[in-house]
Amino acid sequence: MSTHQFMVSTTAAPTMRSFLRPMLLSAVFFMLLTGIAYPLATTLIGTALFPEQAKGSLIHRDGQLVGSRQIGQYFSQPEYFHGRPSATLGADPADPSNTIAQPYNAAASGASNQGVLSKSLLEAVAERSKAYRLMNGLAKDAPVPVDAVTASASGLDPHISVANARLQAARIAKVRGMSLAQVQVLIDRYTFARQLGVLGEPRVQVLELNLALDMAKPAQPAVH
Repeated sequence: MSTHQFMVSTTAAPTMRSFLRPMLLSAVFFMLLTGIAYPLATTLIGTALFPEQAKGSLIHRDGQLVGSRQIGQYFSQPEYFHGRPSATLGADPADPSNTIAQPYNAAASGASNQGVLSKSLLEAVAERSKAYRLMNGLAKDAPVPVDAVTASASGLDPHISVANARLQAARIAKVRGMSLAQVQVLIDRYTFARQLGVLGEPRVQVLELNLALDMAKPAQPAVH
């Protein structure tokens, strides 16, 4: 008859206390890595390679901060180029528990999330198209650039299409007493090509263009 020998382990089972030290060390390590080292490294590299963008692509005029090249601003006056519609919201000053439309609210970037079959969206596009044609003296059935009547995904788009800018040029030239050629020169100056030559479409920076308009002089009348 064979004899079997059994060995009984006397090693104590792992306890929570035995895991505590490696858990704490791991937590501290990843906190230092992802919370301090990585943000610090990306900030330093970004500041060194892209100093203007790292600071927010800010625009200054006469020593005053007037905006950012990456965040649009709301213009409604006839003497300025108008940007894309913005669907951003903000707290109602009269009742903070409610929200109201606040175009280009950088603290609440977002879209309307309305789909192509949304009745509200179709009605809004129809109203915007009508207002755009009226504002710019276009025929009732004139085509309207899509970026003139639809909001961007962020609600903060600082650009408009070249077609949109050119359709607004005649209105601005008339209101400001400038020649159409003067306005078109400024549009060309603030038109940016496709990124890397292939990404996106040519686009016009609205804020910089409007600032340039304020610096431009009206056309001089012809001398007879």
